[in-house]
Amino acid sequence: MANYLLVYMGGGMADTPEGQAKQMEAWGAWFGGMGEAVVDGGNPCGPSKTVASNGSVRDGGGAGIGGYSVIKANSLDEAAKLAKGCPVLAGGGSVEVYETFNAM
Repeated sequence: MANYLLVYMGGGMADTPEGQAKQMEAWGAWFGGMGEAVVDGGNPCGPSKTVASNGSVRDGGGAGIGGYSVIKANSLDEAAKLAKGCPVLAGGGSVEVYETFNAM
């Protein structure tokens, strides 16, 4: 069983406290439904900087990442199937799924 990085792109938070609470309930239900497959629920991402190979630094990143989580699954296809329930999709966002591996 491998770990998979879920990268949340786009979407957004509701404008009202009631809407935000509903979104958080959806996230809790999704994570709860995945059970032990959740390795790290992750966090939202905030402002970023990009460091180039020449050492220059600029504000912002190129990808617009909204957050991440780490799950475990038997295959990339299984991880993608689990990602289909992600609440970010309801807000028009997407989820990128990457297999991770130990390099050392």
